Formats: sequence, C-alpha cells, structure tokens
Amino acid sequence: MKAIFDTLAGRAIIVLLAGVLTVQFSSQWIYEATLANEAALANQERLVERLYSIYQNIGRLSSEARDTAAHDLSGGAIEAHWAMRPRAVGDAGEEWGELRRQLLQRLPPGGGGGVMVGKDGWDNSPLHLAMISMRLPDESWINVGILAPHFHPPRPWQAIAATTLVALVVMLASVLMVRWLARPLQRMADAARSFQLAGSSEIVPEGGPREIRALATAFNDMQSRILRQTRTRTQALAAVSHDLKTPLTRVRFRLEELKDRRLRRSLERDLSEMERMIEATLHYLKGDRAGEEAQPVELVALLRTISDDASDMGQDVMFHGPATLVLRGRRLALKRAITNIVQNAVKYGRRAEITASIDDDQAVVTVLDEGPGVPPDKIDALFEPFVRLETSRNEATGGFGLGLTIADEIIGAHDGTITLQNRPEVGLEVVIRLPLKGPAGNVLSHNRNAPTEQI
Repeated sequence: MKAIFDTLAGRAIIVLLAGVLTVQFSSQWIYEATLANEAALANQERLVERLYSIYQNIGRLSSEARDTAAHDLSGGAIEAHWAMRPRAVGDAGEEWGELRRQLLQRLPPGGGGGVMVGKDGWDNSPLHLAMISMRLPDESWINVGILAPHFHPPRPWQAIAATTLVALVVMLASVLMVRWLARPLQRMADAARSFQLAGSSEIVPEGGPREIRALATAFNDMQSRILRQTRTRTQALAAVSHDLKTPLTRVRFRLEELKDRRLRRSLERDLSEMERMIEATLHYLKGDRAGEEAQPVELVALLRTISDDASDMGQDVMFHGPATLVLRGRRLALKRAITNIVQNAVKYGRRAEITASIDDDQAVVTVLDEGPGVPPDKIDALFEPFVRLETSRNEATGGFGLGLTIADEIIGAHDGTITLQNRPEVGLEVVIRLPLKGPAGNVLSHNRNAPTEQI
C-alpha cells in the first residue's frame, strides 16, 4: 500500500479524492441544513393553518359541543381541549416566538385573539413539548398541546451512495489523467535505463504538456552530449593506448640488449606492471561495455566457469548453488565483475566460497573468504577508483584499486547492488544482488526447487 501512494498517480488520487470528499460532504451538509430549515418553516406554516382552523371551528359551536369537537379535531402531534382558562404557563422560548407572532396575525384582533405559548400548567407530562392557549371571544380558551413544530428529515442513504459514486468516478478519472501525464516520464525513465545498460541512445518523443516537452527535449540533448563525449573519449583512449603501448614495446625490445640480467629482469617487471596498469585503467575508463548487448545469461554456468578457472590455477575456490538460474544481462561484463570479487577473496582471504540462490525474484551471489576483513570505516572507500588498503594490497598482489570499482559499476548497470560486511568470526562477505526480470518485466526461467550442485 505504501508503494502505491509513493507514486505520482497515488499522491494525485489522495489530493483529488480528499478535495472531492470535502466538497461533497460540505455541499451535502449545507443542502440538508437548508432543506431542514425550509421544512421547519413549511411545517410551522401548516401548524399555524391547522391551529387557526381549530380556532374557527370550535368558536362557531356552543359551549356544550366545544370540548367534544376539540377532541375530534385532535390527531397526530396535536391534542386539543376546550376550557374556561388557559393551560399554557411561562415562556416556551424563542423557537416558539415566530409561531405565536403568526397566530396573532391570523386570529381576529377583536373579541379575543389572545395567544399564550408555554409549558402545560395542568399536566407535567413530557409528551407535550409546548402548550398553546388561544382565547375565544367569550373569554374561554382552546388549549392545544403539540410535540414539536419542526421537522428533521433523516439523512437519506441515496446521498451517501451518490457521494461514494462521485468519489469513485473522480478516482478513476484521476488515475487516467495522471497516467496520461506520467506516461512521458515513464518513457524517459525507460530510455535512461536502456541508455545505462546498453550505452545506446533512444530518442524520447517530445510530446505532452509544455513542461514535459521541455524535459524530454533537455533529456534528448543530454543523451546526445553524453554520446558525443563518450565517442570522443573512446577515440582519445584508443590513441592513448596506441601511443603508450608502442614505446613500451620498443623499450622491451631494447632491454634484450642489456647484459646485466638482474637489471633487465627488474626493468621487465616494471614494464609489465606499467602495461597491466594501463590495461586496467583503460578497461575502467571504457566502462567495460564494448558494445555487448543484454541477453539471457545462465548464471550458474558462469559461476561454475569462474570457479573452475580459479581451481585450474591452483586457487582454493568452491561453488555451490542450484542447478540452473537464468537472468538477463551482459555475460562478459558479469564474468569480469564476479571474477574481480573472487580474485580479491583469494588474494586477501586465501580462499573463496561462492554461493548462488534466489530471493524475491533476485539472484543472490555470495562470496566468502577467510581473510582479516576490512575496517568498517573503510568499506565504502573500497569502491572508489585507485583506492587500496595498504595493509593488504601491495606489489605482490598486483592490485591497482580498480577491481571493486569496475565490479560495482557493472553490477549497478544491471540494476543490482554489491554489499560488503565483515563476518562474525573471520573474513569478508560480499553479497551481489541481481534482478531476474528482463526489460519487459518478465521473470526469466529458473527452477527454485532444483537440487543444489556443489563443486
């Protein structure tokens, strides 16, 4: 749920839905309040008409027939009686003031017309909310007990259903609108991801709102500049490689003329180190792409090959994992990255144990060694180029501080991660996580229940 509302569409839905519900319920409350007020006024007018009718009908009758007629005219919320004195006492409050004013306007001014509105002075029954006493011309009184002059309509379920329907329609419209607005952004994200993985340029259509068009134009310009700079750098690197290797080769030939074998071997070692340093630096600067396209890679076979190659060189490397595990990536780049990590484990930890597994649609490769580990405050620095820990990296190991940097860039280009942590007992643990999903989002074939294979 949190992931849904972390998107542009989710947050837009929250804002729009909150606004619609606020407006809808506020409008409904105002409508019902107005309706209740008008209903109360209309009910009051009907009550005045009925009281006036009772007054006229009883006033025409003789004294003997008035009480019977009053009972006959009672009904509903009205209970009428005839008596020689009023039953209303006190004041019923402001809410009855308008009713008394309207009755005084309707009743004849002469020969009576007195109106009293208050509580029932004869009976304290809670059934009568108010007692209205109207004086007849002969000084007798008509006493009418009523429950309430107001009408409060209940909240109809139709209003709640209408509010819910409006909210759902707005939510659907919001999703469609935000998806329409966010589609160019998604295309740019896909283009950026494709550019990172393959080094190719995918022109983003410059459509949509003005701000999106401006962003797409800037993105396309950025891609073009990066590609031009990359081509220029590649050409420069090719020239540097040629210009450096050619004189080094001439120097190596000239070393054959030296008669001092000890000096010659020393200079040859220096030249070899320079050549390896140049080669490693060129690999790093090129990004190790070499035009390789992403394709399905059998990771288990790749790890087995790395383990076999290391074992053939007399290194203590062991691999165990499932029988098959396929992901999408660049095979040569992945082999270089994992080989760098395994060789680091062998050089600085004496042995390497490689494990492959699957966790939540991710391939997990773990490399363990038995070395002294790394100071916790130095772990992040290991991924920086040309950074070496002096306690472990020296001329004997032949490292230049680029192995983990290259591996980190290759794994990052595959949308993966590398984490390093010291083991509780001894050694270092390197965990590589690579997504199994391809560009279309489909998970490539693998067998979670395949038997574990160990080498």
